[in-house]
Amino acid sequence: MGWREWVALPEFGIPAIKAKIDTGARSSALHAFDIEPFTENGTQKVRFQVHPIQRDTKSTAIACAEVLDRREVRNSGGKAELRYVVLTSVELAGRRWEIELTLTNRDVMGFRMLLGRQAVRGRFLVDPGQSYLLSRDEEAAHHAQAHKSHAHE
Repeated sequence: MGWREWVALPEFGIPAIKAKIDTGARSSALHAFDIEPFTENGTQKVRFQVHPIQRDTKSTAIACAEVLDRREVRNSGGKAELRYVVLTSVELAGRRWEIELTLTNRDVMGFRMLLGRQAVRGRFLVDPGQSYLLSRDEEAAHHAQAHKSHAHE
């Protein structure tokens, strides 16, 4: 895989989101905001919103997931932050598998998602000199654009 790829998060209704493959990060992270914890039938859940497209704050996906954990995670600046952790499936290159995803505000970051080494270990080799080896940039951009126009309806 390249150092960046388009992936899908089907359980969150996100057909395409550009992810940076970050082998330096143990866990994967998703840009989320308006994170609201709640309890449903005795199960702790979290509702949140995502801007899946870079530099676009209008297209929004609203998602909900069961809380797997709350963990202290160090961000890229070295600051510790307590984050919700959810379990969801990710799709790439015709494959689908479960990953743990931490929810954090990545508004100032270039990528809406980081795919950490736990998510790619034993599945892919990363070529840091290549992009979109497993996902075509123009095809994913089409999915993202379709999602964007659907989100405004």
